[in-house]
Order: sequence, then structure tokens, then C-alpha cells
Amino acid sequence: MKRPADAPKIDRCSEEADRIQRFFIRPVFLSFTIGIPFCIFKLLFGITAVRIGTGILPALVWFGWLVIGWAAADLVMNVGRSVLDLIGRPAPFDYCTIAQAGSITGRPLVFLAFDTFLSFVIICFMLWSGWITELSTVEGYLWYAATTLNLISLSVVSIYNEMRRGESTTHD
Repeated sequence: MKRPADAPKIDRCSEEADRIQRFFIRPVFLSFTIGIPFCIFKLLFGITAVRIGTGILPALVWFGWLVIGWAAADLVMNVGRSVLDLIGRPAPFDYCTIAQAGSITGRPLVFLAFDTFLSFVIICFMLWSGWITELSTVEGYLWYAATTLNLISLSVVSIYNEMRRGESTTHD
């Protein structure tokens, strides 16, 4: 049972926790830690496809340029959402082209999840095919930065959510 003196402290903690939780779902955070890293993975995949296909597989070069265009469009959308979020305006578009297409059917989150799936397929393909070794030093550092942002943010959010879950059971 809570003592009355504890109530204000718990309320302040709860308000702070809510503020942190709201930050984790802001477009600037989601774009910076998920959307933009996924764009980097797509972009590097497209560049690598062009590099490997040049001179021997014209279809691979065409495919690579298609992926580069996809990545560039998604990057513009993520940066746009971040900027609009920072200036306090809602975005009239989604995080990526696939989710934007999903808006037509009224299911943007399903399509966003599909985009996430495709991004993970690209990551796995780059690793398992050995294409990752084709990246230049600068491209490699971009890959490392994207991976770091993505994985560390996922871990921080997971730790925070578990701590919140533990706090809510302790204070009940």
C-alpha cells in the first residue's frame, strides 16, 4: 500500500517515464534509429549490386539502380519526417515508399512492417552472400554506424520498457 508521501514522487517518476516513452515514438527518434539506418542498408546494397553487376550482369546493375532510387526516396521521407517533427508539424507522408503505398489501402503499418522485413532480408543477404566485403572503407563505416544506431536503440528501448514493466509491478 502506498503512503501518501510517496504519491508525488511516483507521479513525477511516471511523468518522466511518459516523457521518455513519448520520445521513443517521435518521428525524429524512429527515423534516426530505424528509418535512416535501413535506408543506408538499402543504399549500400544497391551500390554493391551495381558494382558487382557492372560489365557482366546488366540486369543486376538495373536492379541496383532501382534499389538506390528506393533508398534515396525513403531517405528523403525519413529526413522530411524528422525535420517536420522537430518544427512541431505533422508529416503528410509516411516513413517510406512502401508504407506510403500502404496508406492507399489504409494499412500503412502492415506495409511498414513489410519494408522492415525487406530491410532485414537485405542485411542478411549482404552478410551471407559475402557482398559485405565489397564495401569500401567509407561504405563499411556507414554500415557500422547504421548497425550501431539500429541495434543500440533497440536495446535501449527494450531495457527501458522492461524497467518500466518492473516499476509498475513494484508500485502496484
